[in-house]
Amino acid sequence: MAALAETSMGVVREVLGDSVVDEVDEPIVSYIANVLADQDFDFGPPDGHGIFHALGDLLIDARCVYDRDHCLEVCTKLCEKLGSHGIVKPKAAVRSLATPLRMNAGMEEQVAPKKPENIFDAPLLSSRDKAKLERNKRKEDRQREAQYQMHVAEMEALRAGMPPVYVNHSNVGGTTIRDIHMENFSVTVGGRDLIQDVTLTLAFGRHYGLVGRNGTGKTSLLRAMAQHAIDGIPKNCQILHVEQEVTGDDTTALQCVLNADVERVQLMQEEAQLGQLLKDLEYEAESKQRVDKSKGDVDKDSISKRLEEIYKRLEFIDADAAEARAASILAGLSFTPEMQCKNTKSFSGGWRMRIALARALFIEPDLLLLDEPTNHLDLHAVLWLETYLLKWPKTFIVVSHAREFLNTVVTDVLHLHGKKLHAYKGDYDTFERTREEHLKNQMKAFETNEKARGHMQAFIDKFRYNAKRASLVQSRIKALERMEHVDAVVSDPDYKFEFPTPDDRPGPPIISFSDASFGYPGGPILFKNLNFGIDLDSRIAMVGSNGIGKSTILKLISGDLQPTSGTVFRSPKVRMAVFSQHHVDGLDLTVNPLLYMMRCFPGVPEQKLRSHLGSFGVTGNLALQSMYTLSGGQKSRVAFAKITFKKPHIILLDEPSNHLDLDAVEALIQGLLIFQGGVLMVSHDEHLITGSVDELWAVTDGKVAPFPGTFKEYKKMLTT
Repeated sequence: MAALAETSMGVVREVLGDSVVDEVDEPIVSYIANVLADQDFDFGPPDGHGIFHALGDLLIDARCVYDRDHCLEVCTKLCEKLGSHGIVKPKAAVRSLATPLRMNAGMEEQVAPKKPENIFDAPLLSSRDKAKLERNKRKEDRQREAQYQMHVAEMEALRAGMPPVYVNHSNVGGTTIRDIHMENFSVTVGGRDLIQDVTLTLAFGRHYGLVGRNGTGKTSLLRAMAQHAIDGIPKNCQILHVEQEVTGDDTTALQCVLNADVERVQLMQEEAQLGQLLKDLEYEAESKQRVDKSKGDVDKDSISKRLEEIYKRLEFIDADAAEARAASILAGLSFTPEMQCKNTKSFSGGWRMRIALARALFIEPDLLLLDEPTNHLDLHAVLWLETYLLKWPKTFIVVSHAREFLNTVVTDVLHLHGKKLHAYKGDYDTFERTREEHLKNQMKAFETNEKARGHMQAFIDKFRYNAKRASLVQSRIKALERMEHVDAVVSDPDYKFEFPTPDDRPGPPIISFSDASFGYPGGPILFKNLNFGIDLDSRIAMVGSNGIGKSTILKLISGDLQPTSGTVFRSPKVRMAVFSQHHVDGLDLTVNPLLYMMRCFPGVPEQKLRSHLGSFGVTGNLALQSMYTLSGGQKSRVAFAKITFKKPHIILLDEPSNHLDLDAVEALIQGLLIFQGGVLMVSHDEHLITGSVDELWAVTDGKVAPFPGTFKEYKKMLTT
């Protein structure tokens, strides 16, 4: 794998050019090369579209290419070059047979074979039929690609149509927007109703957690609100939906946040211009010569008067404190002073997402909409964000899979279920208890109602034609008509994550590190003299701050990286599955999950692939939907299905709960508990860690060591 990664890096440098590569952040180039070297990466057809779908946005954002057309051209070249180096495996050719192939040819015949009487006696495909099938396949691929590109264009237009939100100083001392009342609204996406006839009031200053299954429409609801597409939202209400990372450019991270205060920026620019103009006029007066005739008509008094107005306004909006406040927010999200001065284009997508979050917190809009804000944060930043949001003076709605985070920051829960929104007071644990009690009461009421209806109907059926009981029958019929209808309890289908059991169990040792050290070429040593082992009974979570090297440890274990000194032993019989965000990003979004699995595992019966997808909750129509229509959590489940198809002995998980809904996280915990193999995960999700592992490893200062305590104790250590 290391050789493949090295070859891939050489191809990337060759295609992009050393001058481009040298200007791009090294981890980005390394990430691109490692994704392309991954043996499980689906390159798709040889036209480069597989690379384009997986890495196109990253290549554009990192300024490796000029635009989308240039990006597709580069991806095509990468595919050609990687193919010539043997990294892109050629598709197995389909050959028509002139005569049927006898599977029992050469074997002893115990029974005389019957004369075949089916279509396999004839040649499989004529050249004309084969050409027709290939044309149809190309046509279907083009149609899928066109549909996906249309979807991308629609999403870009949707984001471009979001009203701009900047720091608003007009309501200093108190916002004019209080409660927001939305009545009888619906949300429809692509002709599919996600929310129908819902009335919702958001009380000022309340903190709402929006929960519901993946694909029910949580993100679509937030987008509709941010666009003011729902009646009842005041036009002057500032709504900011933190969904997309900031665009990378030459602006520093700190200045990117400060630029959200447009009035402050404009006033400071005007102050600088007028100050310089005043200096020029004073110089002219002293030297008694005119440097610029156009300044002859400028009144020094008017300049001084305007400068005085600017100084008063800057003082009123507390402009001097803005930089310190922005820096404090960035520091809370783990930006060091040096990082705050770096250009945004030098950051990866995850860090640029943090800048977008920092900018939102700095703006402090009337209604803040946060979609999985903890996905790109380490534990330090999550704990800081919890404290910051607890003091948030206005209204916000947050979508999150992190149970403990919701328990800490929300005052109310909005549950999206069955195209309806139901509001509950309290944190997430309170919501679960209240909903469970509500469902029990509803079930009891339904059963009582059905029992009463049954008794009445039985009486009516028994005495319908009895003249003596006619009046009683009529009264029962009227009572039955007047009886209030009680809806049956409709529960979500149970989620399941069924990790397949390995057919064999290699003997120890499975994986062992002996005085292993590692450092990237040209950089410092990240880890020195690591000594630990992993076996089939290991249940471990690695914790530590972002950038400390947790993902690097996973790559050393999996073999994607090799130690610079010492040894890492891996049993030749062990099979490992690695889940990380790039496996989700690498999915071919133009096809459906079933077709994707068929391309990844050619020759495997369709029913077997359907069954395996179903073991991760990708069933029915969901398995036949184009993946660009799936939610982030649904795509994650497809990625889980892919990496576990070959029945791994060890599962390595890098932030596996990102994008999963709360029920899916619970299903993941249950699946890992039942799995008969080893588990090593990198995560900051307290509920996932405490529910599925029994050992905690802390990564600090180039070392990996067991932490002698629980996750709660580790959190407490960070806050003291």
